[in-house]
Amino acid sequence: MKLIDGKGMADGILSDIRMQISRMFRAPGLAIVLVGDDPASHTYVKLKEQAASRVGMHFEKFVHPADADETSILETISELNAREDIHGIIVQLPLPKNLPTDRIIEHIAPEKDVDGFHPENLRLLSLGRERLVPSLVRSVMRLIQSTNFAFEGARTAIIANSDTFAKPFDIILQKKGMKVDTCLPPFIDSEPITRSADLIIIAIGRPGFLTRSVIKKNAVLVDVGFTREKDGTVRGDIDRASVEPVAGWLTPVPGGVGPMTVAMLLANTLDACRLQTV
Repeated sequence: MKLIDGKGMADGILSDIRMQISRMFRAPGLAIVLVGDDPASHTYVKLKEQAASRVGMHFEKFVHPADADETSILETISELNAREDIHGIIVQLPLPKNLPTDRIIEHIAPEKDVDGFHPENLRLLSLGRERLVPSLVRSVMRLIQSTNFAFEGARTAIIANSDTFAKPFDIILQKKGMKVDTCLPPFIDSEPITRSADLIIIAIGRPGFLTRSVIKKNAVLVDVGFTREKDGTVRGDIDRASVEPVAGWLTPVPGGVGPMTVAMLLANTLDACRLQTV
């Protein structure tokens, strides 16, 4: 089994973004709305802030308490939508369960939706008129392509907690000629689709969920899971030791999807800035 070096790829992308920003009249601006005290979410936002600083991108963070109401969050987004110095807006997910994630995401101006999950951006994606492709999707696709994976005619299994996550992958991969199977909670029917999949993308927050016994030989495995254990170690949704004798490629956790997604988020913000200043 070979590991896909997401960190190395991300470093190259960030260096290129920094060079492009250095030649611009005004740096792109990224704003993140963070709600609650989920440790993983705070970690993700910190990494994004550090990356933005590294490339010379303007960055602002807006933190709301876990018991914040929908109105206050929408007001923050409205203010950011109207600001000319902010070109990209993301709401860090997951939100507390009392908040309507879809309505909040829809409130972001589509041209500033650098996470790429706004319905309008997904609609354009399905029509083949991509504006802002989800940064997570861009990162995963770059990682897969680095293995010289043959998309046409292959099978994909997407194991995810929500259709919001799975849908853009479904669109992109089907356009590449793949058969796509998606499994959502409670995951009781995941084994049949993973056994026949040439590519598996998993993001469910269950450490070690995917093991050797349910994967196809030489499959490419993309682990989007990220769980911090009590001892501080970080684990993905794939049991790396178990799949090592069977898998063809694996994105490690940490060092795989995470750094690439941050890099592609900044790439989306750069693209959004250019779209808004044409």
